[in-house]
Amino acid sequence: MPLDAPSLSSPDCLVAIMISVSVSDANIRTSELVTIQQLVNHLPVFANYDTDRIQKVAQTVFDLFEEEDGLDALFGLTREALPKELHETAYALACDVAASSTHVSQAELRLLEEIRYELEIDPLHAAAIERSARARYITL
Repeated sequence: MPLDAPSLSSPDCLVAIMISVSVSDANIRTSELVTIQQLVNHLPVFANYDTDRIQKVAQTVFDLFEEEDGLDALFGLTREALPKELHETAYALACDVAASSTHVSQAELRLLEEIRYELEIDPLHAAAIERSARARYITL
């Protein structure tokens, strides 16, 4: 982890995970950004969150992704600040961001797999979270 890596609050970590999914395929979609904003605006876990921090957290993610071990650093910051009881929440938010675009890229799928591993998400719980995200974001 870089020496100058910022510390993140629990809600910052959730935002960082969502942003990392959006940028993982180097194609930040408007639908993904709208989803992130809507989730931050409406979910109880973000009730006291200063939405002005989203831009700072986004810049942190962008900076980390420029580094060779940036993803590892992001996961280190997340493990440090995010309570275990919010790990499934983080994964659910990541799945929502991925599902909000019309196509989930291979890069996004690989990152979701890495998030599952790093946050120690039970495989059955992960499958249920993934299925519920698909159900919420299905289009006709």
